[in-house]
Amino acid sequence: MSTEQNKSIVRRWIEEGWNRGDVTVIDQVYAPDYIQHEPAPETVNSSAALKQYVGAYLTAFPDLHFSIEDLLAEGDKVVWRFKSSGHQNGPFMGMPATGKTGSITGIVIFRLENSRIAEGWVNIDVLGLLQQVGIIPMAA
Repeated sequence: MSTEQNKSIVRRWIEEGWNRGDVTVIDQVYAPDYIQHEPAPETVNSSAALKQYVGAYLTAFPDLHFSIEDLLAEGDKVVWRFKSSGHQNGPFMGMPATGKTGSITGIVIFRLENSRIAEGWVNIDVLGLLQQVGIIPMAA
């Protein structure tokens, strides 16, 4: 696959999966044994687990939207730098909806294999998000 084809696969995931909330796209762009490296409470070690992970975010933030600030590719890797925002209108990490807006930035490095996203390294500011929506108090 060319770097442009790899970027196209990742762009499709962002636009159709995250921004349109279509988790069925996971079956088309992710490998079944996808592994996500992220310091998160739940382990994402398959495309099925990824559907649950994404579904939890989309339930908590039904208007969640991601921008593409940068989309860079080299070899089998694509790097996505983004801004995201949404209103927490559903439960999140065991806490009830607050109705507040959360906005964060992040970076994901994807590794593609056989035209599928096989692995991802996620770096997002979850603490900042939890503070913004009022789940964790801001430091004084």
